[in-house]
Amino acid sequence: MSSVKIECVASEGCRIGESPVWDEKESALVFVDITGRKVCRWSPVTKQVQAIAVDAPVSSVALRKSGDYVITLGTRFAALKWKEQLVTTITQADKDKPNNRFNDGKVDPAGRYFAGNRRSMYKLEKEESIPDGMCIDTEGKLWVACYNGGRVIRLDPETGKRLQTVKLPVDKTTSCCFGGKDYSEMYVTSASDGMDKDWLSRQPQAGGIFKITGLGVKGVAPYPFAG
Repeated sequence: MSSVKIECVASEGCRIGESPVWDEKESALVFVDITGRKVCRWSPVTKQVQAIAVDAPVSSVALRKSGDYVITLGTRFAALKWKEQLVTTITQADKDKPNNRFNDGKVDPAGRYFAGNRRSMYKLEKEESIPDGMCIDTEGKLWVACYNGGRVIRLDPETGKRLQTVKLPVDKTTSCCFGGKDYSEMYVTSASDGMDKDWLSRQPQAGGIFKITGLGVKGVAPYPFAG
């Protein structure tokens, strides 16, 4: 296996960076900042991040078969036209629960966009970590970002055995995806919410986007929303 390299490609300082998706058509990485209320797109060519502000916490973004993107915005599924910076509601859930919001979302192989609501809150001690966003590689193995754990791990979903650990320079790793020309690069989002000044001074790249190369495996392209 080649040498693993970790690089912070975008020092965005996201409050809660999440839902990274590789857009092959645009050769760019799309992701969200949930509490920062913005959808972002990073170009490996320009090394720049473009951001579109939205009017509610945005928990996930997905590709759309017909073009552009779909997002989970508060308790809404919405369409996002990037060039026009136009957000249009497709449908809304939990209209009677204005304080609720979607927590995450992903498209399945059939092109259906699934999203879950925040139903419970959990106390998390500083030294603990919990599994957060994940993706799969072409060998059928699972890659999981460990929130408050500062790492992504590769697991065998059949045995539960940990196969590989990649440590990052930030604690709050939130999600991961494969991307790049041949899906051999891994992109990892992170968060800075909940970190005090001392913590942030030790981890100035918190909330940034990281690229990992040299993993020796390739990922699976994201499924687009069929609607």
